[in-house]
Formats: sequence, C-alpha cells, structure tokens
Amino acid sequence: MTKYKSIKRHLGSCRTLWQSAIPATLTDSEISSRVIDDRNILRRSLNSSKFGLHVLDLIQCGSLQPDRSLYNTLLKRCTQLGKLKEGKLVHFHILNSEFKDDLVIQNSVLFMYARCGSLEDARRLFDEMPCRDMVTWTSMITGYAQNESANDALVLFPEMLREGAKPNEFTLSSLVKCCGFIASYGYGKQIHACCWKFGCHSNVFVGSSLVDMYARCGYLGEARLVFDELGCKNEVSWNALITGHARKGEGEEALAMFVRMQREGYKATEFTYSALLGSCSSMGCLEQGKWLHAHLMKSGKKLVGYVGNTLLHMYAKSGSIWDAEKVFGKLVKVDIVSCNSMLIGYAQHGLGKEAVQHFEEMIRFGIVPNDITFLSVLTACSRARLLEEGKHYFGLMRKYNIEPEVSHYTAIVDLLGRAGLLDQAKSFIERMPIEPSVAIWGALLGACKMHKNTKMGAYAAQRVFELDPSYPGTHTLLANIYASVGRWEDVAKVRKIMKDSGLKKEPACSWVEIENSVHVFVANDLAHPQRDKIHKLWEELNQKIKEIGYVPDTSHVLLFVDQQDKELNLQYHSEKLALAFALLNTPPGSIIRIMKNIRVCGDCHSAIKYVSLVVKREIIVRDTNRFHHIRDGSCSCGDYWLTRLSILLAFRSCTAL
Repeated sequence: MTKYKSIKRHLGSCRTLWQSAIPATLTDSEISSRVIDDRNILRRSLNSSKFGLHVLDLIQCGSLQPDRSLYNTLLKRCTQLGKLKEGKLVHFHILNSEFKDDLVIQNSVLFMYARCGSLEDARRLFDEMPCRDMVTWTSMITGYAQNESANDALVLFPEMLREGAKPNEFTLSSLVKCCGFIASYGYGKQIHACCWKFGCHSNVFVGSSLVDMYARCGYLGEARLVFDELGCKNEVSWNALITGHARKGEGEEALAMFVRMQREGYKATEFTYSALLGSCSSMGCLEQGKWLHAHLMKSGKKLVGYVGNTLLHMYAKSGSIWDAEKVFGKLVKVDIVSCNSMLIGYAQHGLGKEAVQHFEEMIRFGIVPNDITFLSVLTACSRARLLEEGKHYFGLMRKYNIEPEVSHYTAIVDLLGRAGLLDQAKSFIERMPIEPSVAIWGALLGACKMHKNTKMGAYAAQRVFELDPSYPGTHTLLANIYASVGRWEDVAKVRKIMKDSGLKKEPACSWVEIENSVHVFVANDLAHPQRDKIHKLWEELNQKIKEIGYVPDTSHVLLFVDQQDKELNLQYHSEKLALAFALLNTPPGSIIRIMKNIRVCGDCHSAIKYVSLVVKREIIVRDTNRFHHIRDGSCSCGDYWLTRLSILLAFRSCTAL
C-alpha cells in the first residue's frame, strides 16, 4: 500500500469534483444492465456524498459488480473523450479496490494519463508500478512522443531494453518519430538498426516513420531507400516523402511523387496538399499552385484548417494577392492563422491601407490579435508610409497585453527610417527597454543606405559589427553606401575586411515560371539555351527605353571603372535577363512574374518600369523584401524605397569615421 500513497495524495483533490454532480435520467437497474455499452457511462453522481461518477456509486453500494472489463471500459471512454478529471476519479476508485495491483488495469490508467497529456501523472504511476511489461513501456514512450517530449522517450528506451522488455512496432514507430522531431540522424540510425533486429523494419507504420525521420533530418536518399523497400505503403508514407522533398525546396520532385501517388491509387490528404502548396509558395510557382488548387477542389475537399490557410499563403506569396482574398472569403472557418496570412500578404505587396482595414475588421469580428498580427500590420504600415497608423498600432499592443519583441521594435525602426526620420529612429533605439539586436541596428543601417546618410550608417554598421562581426550583409550595405557617392577607398577597405574574414555575399539570381517549368538566371548568364535571343531582345529594349527617358543608374555599380563600363555592367543583371526570357515565351498582354533571391537593384527597378510602358504588360517582381507591381511605368511601392531625400545634400559634407 505504501507505493500508492503519493498517488492517493495527488488524487485526493479529485473529491472536490463531487460537489458539482448532476441528476441522472437512468435508474440504477438500467445503468447496471447497460453500463458497458452506454455513452452515459461517465454520468456524474447524484449527490456529493458519493464517488463522483454514478457508475462508481453503484459499485460502491453493491448494485454493480466490478470487474477488469468494467474498469477498462471506463478508462477507455475517458481516454477517447480526453476526460482527465473523470479518469482520475476512476483511478482513485481503483486504488481502493481489489484491482489496484492488476497490471492490465494499471497499463490502461497509464495510457489514459499519457493520451490526455498528463505526463507527470503517467510517469508517477510508471515509476511506482511493481512490475512492467512491453505495453507499459510502449505506453510511456508513446506518451512522451505524442506530447513533444522526444528526449525523455529516447532516454527511456535503453532502460526498457535493460529490463528485458521487447519493443514492438508501436514502440519503435514512436521512437523513430522522436528522432524526427529533434532531427537526430544519429539516434535515428540506431533506432533503425533496432527495427531490423526486432523484425519490424518492413512494418508500414515503422517504415512510414522511418521515411519521415530521414526526410526531416535532410537525408532524402535514405528516406527514398526505405520507402522503395516497403512492401506495403499507405498515405502516411507517401506524405512523408512528398513533405520531405517540399521542405527541402525540391518542388519538382515533390510534384512528381504526388503524380505517382495518384497513379498507384493512393488518395491525397490535406497534409499532401499543404506540403505541395507550401513548396509552391517558397518558389513562387503560381501555375503549379493553381493546378493543385483545382485538384483539391475536384477531390471534394473543403477549404478548412491548415490546407485552406496554406492555399491562401501560396497565392499571396506567388504574387496574386487578389486570389488570396478570394480564398480568404471562401474559408469554412476564419481563424487567427488565416487573418495573419492575409495581413502578411498585404504587407508583402505594400498594401498598407488594405492591411489596416483588414485588421480593423478582424477586431470587429472578435478575433483577438497576437504578436504576429501586430508585426504584420506594423510591417504593412512601414512599407506603405503610414507613419501615424504604425505608431498607433505599436501602442495598441499594450491593450492586448502583448509585450513588444525584437521584431516589433525592428519594424518601428524601419518605419521611422523609411520616413527619413533617422534621428528619431536612433533615439528610439537608445530608449528601448531591451538591448538592440543585429536586426534593429540593421534596420537603421538599411535606412541610412536608402537616404545616403554615411555618418549614421557607419555608426549603425559599427554596432552590428560588435554584435555579429561575421554577418556579410552589414559589410555589403556599408560598401554600397560608400560606393554610391564615390568613396572607393572606403569600399576597398570594407571589401578587404570581408575577404580576410572569408565572408561572401549571396550570389543574386532571378527566376520565372513558364509552363510549369522554372528558369533560373544569374548576371551575365551564358548557360541558358536561348541566351542569344534573350541578349538580343534586351539590347533592343534597352535602346527603346533610353529613347523615352531611361538613364542607367550607375550608382548601383560598386566598381571603380569608367561610365561606359558601369553601364555595360548593368546591362545583363539577372532580373533583366529573366524579363527578356519571359517576354519571349509568354503571350502578349499576360502578366509576367519574376522572383529574386535578394533585393531588386535600383537600376533594374527603374528599367523594368520603362519596359512596362514599351511592352504594355504588368510585371510583378518578388524580392526578399516585398512585391513590386509594375504597370504603365509606375510601381506599387511608389519608388519609396529608392527615394533620395534632401538628406543627400547634407550627406556630401560627411567625413569618414
């Protein structure tokens, strides 16, 4: 009895639940005859003097004879419905019965606690059990796995083996999932070996978990080997491999697996579509995303939960914000995730007023904003020059008891910096209640580059160097600031620091999607099969846009060369080559969408605006910062990020630090 004292003491508080008993509509005799199958098996007691559940009252007064099946039925029902409080009442009653040492019932109690998320109760019972079997160990390990306590499950497994318990497919499947959760390839390989040792490697559940584990760890080759060796596959194993390819950015492989899955008679689930749509989002593959959307509708699935939000996000990130709005309007249930996805989309497209309106409607409908909501609306205000609105929403965070984080402070610095209020941005940083991070000083540095303020830019760069001397973006920005006004000696110094430190700038590339194929370009690209046609077309376009006012902005060439060489260097940037290719391979009048892995350069931005006048096409450019909707010679960003204010006049008198 002593080994149960701590459990009794822990469950003693359950007696207070008896005070809230409700009347029963069934008589004692009716419950006695129907108790095992009746859904009312968990009906509460008639009064506070009993045991909390009417069935337990009947047992206590002798109207119902308890046995193992009855207790297991009670525990099973508690487990299915997630009724932790009722499960504790049953457990307390068992501890005062003849079944208190019954291993089968103890396993049922342990499983109930684990499935209901009460791991402390489960582990307390586990440690005090006089004997354990394979079910006991598996229940505890599975409980840890299902409640995101992977390390605890992995630590428990060697103890299980030392006690001589033999794992089954459920034990090993849970352990493999744990390895996937923490992306531990080393542990995963060891558990895989155990799967072979205990003859479970060909089991479909274990195999699916192994595929998912290897994919999560980034070893898609091993994942594919396990998948191909599975004699029996299911939707879970297919989804694991498809998701692995999608997560690693291998969209074409993911789609190929999806097509093969359909051909072999397996039905796609919401997880399948979510993974594929996520892959389309990252690559900006709108046409493939539309095809998946059509396939999703054809399969009869509704826009619910994660798949609806992922579809919305795909349209927003692929440059079709209006399609994202349509999806939002058709969602079965609007939640905070879908609202945030819409706000993020508005922010990326520079639609600040729409973001503000969406936020206000969200509040009116009773959806409580979270930290991501405020970050999205602050970013939208920053990119749309809504200075006062941004300040208002930053102050509104306190009303919802949301403490601003580094990202929110960064958004305000960016808001002030884009507005040219560099001194206010600097003062704001100095007054913050938290220590400024690399991101915060980086936002100020970016604003200094935008407004050509070298003195403050050098100051911000120095703060970034102190916090993270290995970050190459800071050196690049500072070099850009110096180069834009011809301070080539300072440019050389910064580049020497980068070279000596082994820092490299990410190579720029642009890509377009044509007929479900993605074509990638780099500056001065000579590898594409249509390179001659592409170069010829751009040379013709370059001549035409010069005739209507385009002047190459050589300040973006960070080389100390003459004007002619600078213009030549600008001629074949990756986004210009991607644009020429798209014009060659898309029908007249259609929208052109270009993606870029870094921020679009100012000269290309200007050139593309003039091209939109010549070819009379809408051109959408997505870079790492935002979407640029360019049409009839103007851009949705209003050229704000390229604006040179009067600060440039003061800049010329700045001295090197």
